[in-house]
Amino acid sequence: MRILWIIIFTTTLLWSAINPKDQLTWFLEVAPALIGAAILALTWKKYPLTPMLYVLILIHCLILMVGGHYTYAEVPLFDRISGLFGWQRNNYDKVGHLAQGFIPAIIAREIIIRAKAVNGYRWLNLFVISVCLAFSAFYELIEWWVAELSGESAVAFLGTQGYVWDTQSDMFMALLGACFALLFLSRWHDRQLQQMSIET
Repeated sequence: MRILWIIIFTTTLLWSAINPKDQLTWFLEVAPALIGAAILALTWKKYPLTPMLYVLILIHCLILMVGGHYTYAEVPLFDRISGLFGWQRNNYDKVGHLAQGFIPAIIAREIIIRAKAVNGYRWLNLFVISVCLAFSAFYELIEWWVAELSGESAVAFLGTQGYVWDTQSDMFMALLGACFALLFLSRWHDRQLQQMSIET
């Protein structure tokens, strides 16, 4: 599985890096995937994750790489979808922000369970959702700082497309993603943790 993960990641990364829409935007969008891959490479022996989590992290990396290649406002598939549904904007960035809650929810859940940081599922779910919202808010702050430093070249990175409530809707999508992950993946995640002899 590890070899397949590396092949898919590397192939998509190389495709993404070839003639992206904007070099700065590509770097800014793909940087979290590169950082994540480096962390996984450094920890896979000492702190192996559940198979589910490795797959989810790969999916998140692919979303980032596609967004980096085209910019989030110009992903062709979502241009076509926008035309079909009569949307006024390309909503690929909302997929990215949904994933920004969905995948980190399982990352946070796994780390909290393994660290035995809380007792009971109610506290676990509260902490997971709180971590995801904090991460989403921090990412919006990063977008703001980058925009201030980069000026007009950051417009593609921000991807607001003229939508005044973009920041709030991004955080709401992350909240939905975290809730969906806990609702639909918790039992499956527990089984995988048990298979790794980790108490849930």
